[in-house]
Amino acid sequence: MPTITLENVSKFYKNDHRIEAAVREVDLTIQQGEFVFVVGSSGSGKSTLLEIISGEVKPERGKVYLNDHDLYRLMRWRRSSATLMFGRVWQEHSLLRKRTVEDNLYTAAILGAVKRKDSRWDVRDRVEKVLGIVGMQGSQKKYPAELTDGEVRRVELARAIINSPPILVLDGITDNLDEDTIWDLFHILTEINRRGTTVIMATRASQFVNIMYRRVVTMVDGRVFGDVERGRYGDVL
Repeated sequence: MPTITLENVSKFYKNDHRIEAAVREVDLTIQQGEFVFVVGSSGSGKSTLLEIISGEVKPERGKVYLNDHDLYRLMRWRRSSATLMFGRVWQEHSLLRKRTVEDNLYTAAILGAVKRKDSRWDVRDRVEKVLGIVGMQGSQKKYPAELTDGEVRRVELARAIINSPPILVLDGITDNLDEDTIWDLFHILTEINRRGTTVIMATRASQFVNIMYRRVVTMVDGRVFGDVERGRYGDVL
């Protein structure tokens, strides 16, 4: 399982004819198997940082490594293999609305099936297994419009883990959910992490971050302002 290393990473965007830094000179190492919360106010750079970590966005400056391998070189030459390293859930809901839950997961599983040489029956077994992990058994034939927001997030999480990625990157998966649903998601993520998956999660659920007592990386104006092992929301030591 890979260690993630960012070395002097910066990412810039053009905004109203000005160049602004979304992420500035970030140095960060995340060891395999860690559970890391990324916190900060809106516009602090959390989402961009997660996009850089997972290979969705390339920084203008600095390097990102998986172990000793340049992530973006891996993405260029072995994209399918590099993509399977990450399971992702982003802020915006991303299930295909005209496809059933089963179809949404089956589509995501195909890439992994090609690499594993799985049969279609193996893929169906994996669909059932991940739905069981996230507490959505029996929902295969439902459409996204028939699900609550919390159920949609569970299915998106199932899709993210269906290929057993070593790294899970989650941006706002708990946003706008009720406390019971958030707590259920944290229980699921804790078990996934216990089995060895690295979890990197941006969230505004401060009280749950404080209860979990894991590593907390705080972003302010694109910089890492705090990085505390067994920290609390907003710790800057």
